[in-house]
Amino acid sequence: MTQPTTMTFFERFETDILSGKKTITIRDETEKFYVPGSTVTVSTLEGGREFCQLSILSVDPILFTELADYHAEQENMTLAVLKGVIQDIYPGIEQLYVVSYKLVGAD
Repeated sequence: MTQPTTMTFFERFETDILSGKKTITIRDETEKFYVPGSTVTVSTLEGGREFCQLSILSVDPILFTELADYHAEQENMTLAVLKGVIQDIYPGIEQLYVVSYKLVGAD
């Protein structure tokens, strides 16, 4: 598996990412191959427009049932909303991965 160099987000998350309010993303096993210490170019899922670079801090497995307010805060949403978003994107999936990141150039 080659190391990913890109990541996509729905456009609605762009402002939260750029403002530093969203510092994690929760993905399924197809996106667990991000490498801590690497930098990825981020674009919108809808249009492919690049809008920033992120430095990957960690990739940790988590079960859907283990999601907590702590994760929701890092996603800049409530736990109920977070679980709803995940169910919409990954219906019925229990095994997920928390990808932590920081905005490149933001200290």
